[in-house]
Amino acid sequence: MTSRWVFGLVFLMCAALLGVAFYMEHVMGMKPCPLCWLQRFGFMGAGLVSLIAFVHGPAEVGRRVYGFLLVVTAGAGLSIAGRQLWLQSLPADQVPACGPSVDYLLQVLPWFDVLKTALRGTGDCAEVVWRFLGLSIPGWTAVFFAGLVLLGLAMLFRPGGFDNKLQN
Repeated sequence: MTSRWVFGLVFLMCAALLGVAFYMEHVMGMKPCPLCWLQRFGFMGAGLVSLIAFVHGPAEVGRRVYGFLLVVTAGAGLSIAGRQLWLQSLPADQVPACGPSVDYLLQVLPWFDVLKTALRGTGDCAEVVWRFLGLSIPGWTAVFFAGLVLLGLAMLFRPGGFDNKLQN
């Protein structure tokens, strides 16, 4: 498998994860909190970088640049997921108050203030509404983001990336 196809698979994985997020929101009725929205942007960024890398099919230097960008976007998503996991671990008396929805914030606040508010998290972000195999939604996103960071590091530092050729 070539690095180009690895980037293609990363794009498909990010698209599938975003599909799951929209399914949970629109079919299961789970309203995303501000940190959930930011994690979605992390997957969008990683997916976009991977799609561009797949279409471009870069050589060595380009593969490393795309690997770096994947580390940055997935690393940002991982830190946001970590923030939400931390909020979920707080005792009930230390959880911040619930805030208004992201839609409302976008209507009344400048974009930068919405971002600052979202990064702080709210009581909504601390609520665990779904678990699978013992992990909450941000737990699973952290797993996927960590995998993307490791993959990006492999693209960045592994000689040849995933472009191994058969040797006789």
